[in-house]
Amino acid sequence: MSSRNVLVVLYDGLQSLDVSGPVEVFAAVSRFPGEAGYTIRTASPGGAPVRTGSGLTLVPDGDLESERPGPATTLIVPGGRYRGDFEPRLTDWLRAHGGGAQRLVSVCTGGLILAEAGLLDGRRATTHWSVCDRMAQKYPRVTIEPDPIYVRDGPVSTSAGVTAGIDLALALVEEDHGRELALEIARQLVVFLKRPGNQAQFSAQLAAQTARREPLREVQHWITEHPGADLSVEALAARARLSPRHFARAFQAETGVTPGRYVERVRVEHARRLLEDSAEGVAQIARACGYGTPEALRRAFVKTLGQPPTEYRRRFGPTP
Repeated sequence: MSSRNVLVVLYDGLQSLDVSGPVEVFAAVSRFPGEAGYTIRTASPGGAPVRTGSGLTLVPDGDLESERPGPATTLIVPGGRYRGDFEPRLTDWLRAHGGGAQRLVSVCTGGLILAEAGLLDGRRATTHWSVCDRMAQKYPRVTIEPDPIYVRDGPVSTSAGVTAGIDLALALVEEDHGRELALEIARQLVVFLKRPGNQAQFSAQLAAQTARREPLREVQHWITEHPGADLSVEALAARARLSPRHFARAFQAETGVTPGRYVERVRVEHARRLLEDSAEGVAQIARACGYGTPEALRRAFVKTLGQPPTEYRRRFGPTP
């Protein structure tokens, strides 16, 4: 198999991890005997060095104007701090040549650059949660999906924050080289999880706000650390030394979700990790996560992830 090409666009103000994360994934392929790796190039407008948002300087391989992505090229547009404007030489080049790539990929707010170039019109896409609303307002021809960590729509793939770019790169390597190699690269890079694209951008703990009052914050930590415990409103209220009614009202006011919804998110997230990283049976996982029965776990998974636990483990569980 001939080598595939990866072209990464560089520009001033980009986020360095949006470049280095996916590049490390693609570069790792060549370390495995018998695998055709990727030829990786970077290019910037004018070929000039760029300064990242964190102050690092990156020296590109060449001038973007001389690059013409072809049918064997994965073109990656990293994100950076969004200030409402874009480098016109970059968007003009993308508008003229981006559609020639085999796969067009954005990381984080790089999706806004693709949208500005018109390359997301009529497609589903995602970006960093903080700019999803602005992206939807500015680019009404793009269908924004704010929850997934990445969205693939034909040859165009968009991802959320930094680590989501790594997840998306692993998915592309899996497409090219198979699941076993992608998982092995994830292990080598010490990536904790090889996450599916439909996983939410936030963990249960990040999706909800942290409560202001100490007793409620302690309850949030307790839920996370004890998903298999009695997490009824009555039990949690007693831990916070509040009446059930007062607790439920205060918890929702300070975190943005009801206690029941928060518990459900934590339990599904914990079960998902056990399915991905352990060999425990579904019944054992259901008990460990407070569901009691495999059927209760199945209903929660179908509701939240759109598939039962057995199918989820088949797709994303540990390699036998």
